Amino acid sequence: MIAFLIRRLAQAVLVMLVVGFAAFSMFRFVGDPVSIMVGQEATMADRAAMAERLGIDRPFPVQFARFVGNALRGDFGISYRVGRPVMDLIRERLPATLELALCAAIFALVFGIGAGVYTALHRDGALSHAAMTLSLIGVSLPTFLIGIGLIFLFSVELNWLPSFGRGQVADVAGWKSGFFTASGLRSLVLPTITLGLFQMTLIMRLVRSEMLEVLRTDYIKFARARGLHDRAIHYGHALKNTLIPVITLMGIRLGSLVAFAIITETVFQWPGVGFLFVASVQAVDVPMMASYLVLVAAFFVVVNLVVDIAYYRVDPRLRTDPATARS
Repeated sequence: MIAFLIRRLAQAVLVMLVVGFAAFSMFRFVGDPVSIMVGQEATMADRAAMAERLGIDRPFPVQFARFVGNALRGDFGISYRVGRPVMDLIRERLPATLELALCAAIFALVFGIGAGVYTALHRDGALSHAAMTLSLIGVSLPTFLIGIGLIFLFSVELNWLPSFGRGQVADVAGWKSGFFTASGLRSLVLPTITLGLFQMTLIMRLVRSEMLEVLRTDYIKFARARGLHDRAIHYGHALKNTLIPVITLMGIRLGSLVAFAIITETVFQWPGVGFLFVASVQAVDVPMMASYLVLVAAFFVVVNLVVDIAYYRVDPRLRTDPATARS
């Protein structure tokens, strides 16, 4: 177990270094932050002083080494756009992104599993065919188009839900969230559906296919021969085995919810980290952009590490087969 953890942690560190290098290298050439901060009428002396202050007058290896060293201490530099520490900005916006991702994950799990089980048990029903058709729409349409469509229907035409913003937030025990206000909950509905619809359709189709496969296995036939009730067979035996790949998929897709939240946050002007990233791109805010990509990569790495450890604990083959463990 210790050797397995060491290998996975070494891989995680390598991935983070590669992502950090790629992000820092890519954004270093997207624009001139000095011109943005001092203006076009600044003298050469002003520009040189600002470059020295930002540390971008040094060689690239020195800049990257300084970025990595500071990142290990939780310091991602000063935002070129607003002149504040990047970590302070992320700390302010991250709760909104995590709140949206959490709601989208719950929405995807609850409705995806429920719809998947229903369509598997009622394959020939009209409602099942309608659900499968809607799942194709959810998989095919881009996220921004789904968001615009929901805004047009529920905000413009019906005027039921707000089309932008986070609504009112309340501070409970130091946690500022829209969960505690009616306005905040109403503002969560459309972004949650927009962000979670794609994941929900994936889960629904996976649950349906796995459920149909499990229902054809021998132990389900034996359970029916023993006279067990259909409810016990479907939910006590079949669903329990169906959820194993679903949990794995959802664990991996959690990182996608945080990464893809940038599109949903832009459409709904949700004040999260993704919306902050878009504003930083427009201002060539290199520390903010690089920090965002590192944050998303770290989320992916942590989730995948947890999934790997869970697999190692539940699958004895990984503990007995050295070739499999090394993969």
